[in-house]
Amino acid sequence: MTPLEVIRRKRDGMALSIDDIDLFIQALSRDELSEGQIGAFAMAVFLRGMNEAETVALTLAMRDSGTVLSFANAGRPICDKHSTGGVGDNVSLMLAPMMAACGLSVPMISGRGLGHTGGTLDKLESIPGYNIAPDSKTFHRLVDEVGCAIIGQTADLAPADKRLYAVRDVTATVESVPLITASILSKKLASGLGSLVLDVKLGNGAFMTDVNEARTLAASLVAVANGAGTKTSALLTDMNEPLADSAGNAVELRNCIAFLKGEKAGTRLETVTMALGAEMLANAGIEPDRERAERLCRDAIASGRACDVFARMVHGLGGPADLVERVDYYLPKATVELPVLARDNGFLSHVTTRDIGMAVIDLGGGRRRTTDQIDHSVGFSGLLPLGTAVHKGDVLAVIHAKDEQSALKAEKTLIASYGISENAPIDRPVVIERI
Repeated sequence: MTPLEVIRRKRDGMALSIDDIDLFIQALSRDELSEGQIGAFAMAVFLRGMNEAETVALTLAMRDSGTVLSFANAGRPICDKHSTGGVGDNVSLMLAPMMAACGLSVPMISGRGLGHTGGTLDKLESIPGYNIAPDSKTFHRLVDEVGCAIIGQTADLAPADKRLYAVRDVTATVESVPLITASILSKKLASGLGSLVLDVKLGNGAFMTDVNEARTLAASLVAVANGAGTKTSALLTDMNEPLADSAGNAVELRNCIAFLKGEKAGTRLETVTMALGAEMLANAGIEPDRERAERLCRDAIASGRACDVFARMVHGLGGPADLVERVDYYLPKATVELPVLARDNGFLSHVTTRDIGMAVIDLGGGRRRTTDQIDHSVGFSGLLPLGTAVHKGDVLAVIHAKDEQSALKAEKTLIASYGISENAPIDRPVVIERI
C-alpha cells in the first residue's frame, strides 16, 4: 500500500484500515507527501466521510506523530477541557485552577484567537512575563506541584495535525467533522489525559450556529475520544451573546480574577464554568454526583483556593507573584475608555455576538493575519446581558481603545449589534444539552 492508494481508496468511498491511515500519517510526518497529495486526501475525506473506527485511527495516528506527554508522577487524575470558541469565553482561565483546587491535575494546551473568537494564550500574554512556552521540565513541575499549567502547543505535539490543518485551511476542507474531530483530539490526547470535557458552543457567536451541526460534532468528538480510551463527555452551551461581561485580552483577565475572587456569582459565565467543572470532576471519578461536584467547585472559589492556585501558576510561568492583589498595576490599560449609552428604553432583546468579536479585532485586540501584533489593552467591559431592562442613557458597555477614532467606530458597531425591544426576551438555557 502506498499513500496514493490510500487516497484512491478513500476517493472511491472505501473504509480505510488502521494500517492505511498509519501509513499515510507517517508519510505526512516524514514530509514525504506533496501538498497536492495532502489536499487530495483531505478532500476525499471531506466528500466521502469517515466512520468512527477510521476517525479513531486518524486521531491516534496524529497523536502519535509527535511526543505524547505523561504525568504519571502527578498522583492525581489528569484531565482537561476544550472549547470550540466564542466571544467572552475565558472559562479556561478560571476552570483550570478551580479543578486543581478540587484535586485534579490539568495540563492545559491552549491556542490563540481564531476568526472572531478570542484565544486563551492571547489573554495570558496580557500578563507581563508570563511564558506560554516553558520547557518540559517546568511544565511538568507546575502540573505536579501547583495542579495546573496553561501553555501553548509545542512543535513536537501532534505535528502531523499542524501540516494537515495548514493544507485544509487553503483547500476548503476545514468543515469536515472527521477532520475537525481528529485535529482537536490529537492535540488534547497527546497531553496524556485520563478524561476530557468538551464545550461545544452554539449560536450567532460560535462557529456552529445550527443545533444539529453542533450535536453532530459533539457526538463525534465524544465517541472518538472514548474510542481512543479517554473518558469524555460534552456540553452544548449557548453563544448567542458574549459569555463574560468583557471581550478582549486584559479586560478578560480582569474578569477572570474578579471571578476567582467570587465577584461573578449568578452570571451565565458562572453557570457554564460550574457545569464544566462538575463534569470534569465526574469524569475523573472525584465526585460522580454532578450536584455534589458543583458544590465542590463553588467551595474552591468561595474558600479562595482556586484564586491561590491561579496566582501560583502565573508566578510559576514567569508572571508577577502579586498579580491578583495588583491587577491594575500589571495589566495594560487602554488610552481611551468610552461608555456606550442606550439610545432607547426597553429590554436588551438580542445581539449579533460575532460582530462584538470582530469589533475587538478592529480595535487591535485580535489578528487578521498571523503576523499582526495584538494590543492587549483594548476591548469591551461591562457588557450587559440580554434581558436587562435599560433606559435611554444607561451604560451598555465601556469601550477600551487606543484612540478616539477607534473608540467611536467600535461604539457604532456595538449600538448596531444590540436590539432593544418593549418586551423581555424568553430566557434561554446557557447549558443546552449533555452528550
